[in-house]
Amino acid sequence: MAKKKKAAAAAGAVTAARSNPYVQRVVEDDDLRDNVRVAFEAARDAYERLADGKSPAKILTDDKKFHKDLQTAAEALKDAGSSLREGPKKKKRKGSLGRKLLVLAVAGGLAVALSADLRSKVLDALFGAEEEFDYTSTTAPASAPTAGTAA
Repeated sequence: MAKKKKAAAAAGAVTAARSNPYVQRVVEDDDLRDNVRVAFEAARDAYERLADGKSPAKILTDDKKFHKDLQTAAEALKDAGSSLREGPKKKKRKGSLGRKLLVLAVAGGLAVALSADLRSKVLDALFGAEEEFDYTSTTAPASAPTAGTAA
C-alpha cells in the first residue's frame, strides 16, 4: 500500500513539474541552464576556497579569487533571475533575406537554362544583339584540272 502512495505522489509531482512554467523554461532555455550552471560552479569554487582551512576572515577580506568567484556567481544568478522573469525568448529567423536571394538566384538560373527565348534575350542584353551577315567570298574558286590534259 505504501508503494502505491509513493507512486501516486511521484506521478503527481511529475504532472505538477510538467505544468510548471518555470520548469518548462529551465528545460527549454539553454542560456538559463548555462547561467545556473555557471553560478553553481562559481559558488562551489568560492565555498571550497572558504573551507580551505585558512582563516575565513582573511579569505573574506583579501582573497581576490574568492571575490571573483562570488561576483561571477552573483552575476550569473542575476541573469538567470531576469531570464525567468522575462519569459521565453522568441527565436529570431536568421537568414531569411539570404534564403530568399538564394531561391531567387536558383530560379533565375533555371529559367535561363530551360528557356531558349529568355537565354537569347539575356545574351543580347549582356553582349549586344547578334549581327547577322552573309558571307561572300572575294576569291574565285580554283579551276579544277580538266580530264583531257595530261601532265
